[in-house]
Amino acid sequence: MNKQVELKNKRIIASQHVKLGQKNRKGQTYTDVNDIFYKAESTPSFLTGSEVIKEAIRRASVGSMVAYPITPQSEAAALIGELFAEDYLDEYFRGESEFAVMGQCAGAAFGGHRVYTTTAGPGTLRAMENFPMWAGSRLPIQVCVTCRGINSPLSIQPDTLEMHYLLETGMLVWHAETAQDLFDFILKGFIVAEQPDVHVPIAVCCDGFFVTHTKDTVELPPEDICLTPYDPYRNPQPVMDMETAPIRMMRDPFVMKSNYISYATHASWQQEIKAAVERSRKHTIPLLDGLIDEENTDREILIVGSGTAVSQSREAIRLLEEEGIKVGLVKIKTIRPFPYEEIKQATKHAKHIFVPEFNVAGWLAREIKSTIKDNERVYCGPHVAGGMTMPSEVIVEEIKKHLGMEVAARGTLG
Repeated sequence: MNKQVELKNKRIIASQHVKLGQKNRKGQTYTDVNDIFYKAESTPSFLTGSEVIKEAIRRASVGSMVAYPITPQSEAAALIGELFAEDYLDEYFRGESEFAVMGQCAGAAFGGHRVYTTTAGPGTLRAMENFPMWAGSRLPIQVCVTCRGINSPLSIQPDTLEMHYLLETGMLVWHAETAQDLFDFILKGFIVAEQPDVHVPIAVCCDGFFVTHTKDTVELPPEDICLTPYDPYRNPQPVMDMETAPIRMMRDPFVMKSNYISYATHASWQQEIKAAVERSRKHTIPLLDGLIDEENTDREILIVGSGTAVSQSREAIRLLEEEGIKVGLVKIKTIRPFPYEEIKQATKHAKHIFVPEFNVAGWLAREIKSTIKDNERVYCGPHVAGGMTMPSEVIVEEIKKHLGMEVAARGTLG
């Protein structure tokens, strides 16, 4: 299942849960994450990304899932409803809106459940106020964001602009390239987010349709094993304690008492949330085999990307190789925490760095430019403004143009 064979005999974030080895009501055995990914026999399955989400949740020991329909995540939410009908979840229901859903997720998490939900595009924006509340309340909820267009005129097609809005919410933000990534990230995301020194929410993002609705071969562990359940007593702060931050702030806002106390509390708590995200690195690096993947980064031309832009870049690199142009690749797996040091090292030999993105803002290129020295090496693009794939030929053309090479004329429609 996991390409890093050398990790087979390592124990990464080993579980000490009291229920380890016991069976749940479905007959699944609570299993250490190391054994699920690095020891258990896996079976190749040909599934859509939505079906992969269902299979991950089947093995995730989720307590509550709250759903609200919006394309392209509606199918995944409905499939998780089937799991509820099969008694894999304690609670599952539809909320009144995306905003309501995220508030209801918070309630379930405050009550001690492992909580999962899904959303996309305009739903992400409608729910946005809740995400920093989750983080400030130290709720390790996981939301799967199946990215799509958010701006008018309406588009339901893939677009990663909404990820830009998530970056400073205090959440962990991971970006899956493939259905296999999506399965792995869902299970591993719960493990990292629930660590006592982290304990913040996580957004596992994927590109809508490209991942959710296409079929791919995914290696799945047996159905009769699952993660150990969430242990709310490992929460680094008292659960639902009305006299302790952050719940005290909701019950009796400090701003009503003293502006100074309000500022000091707010500022210190925000710093703690940012620190928690940074502390997640030491758990994430072994579980994901690093925050980035590198291929031929000693080359002068590099493509750096995340999500399915990486898949398109692989084909572009193949096409360029046929013309004698050698290009390296960096795949970014986590956006928060951002792999600052890894990116500095991976790009140190590059003279030209291209960042293809499925959005008009170029937020990933901005992150990279703010990270490395001599950032004029970074070319922000090519971009696709949502609503279509990014043909590998477009990446090839942009690279050749930037290098001053001749580009073949495209045919015209009509």
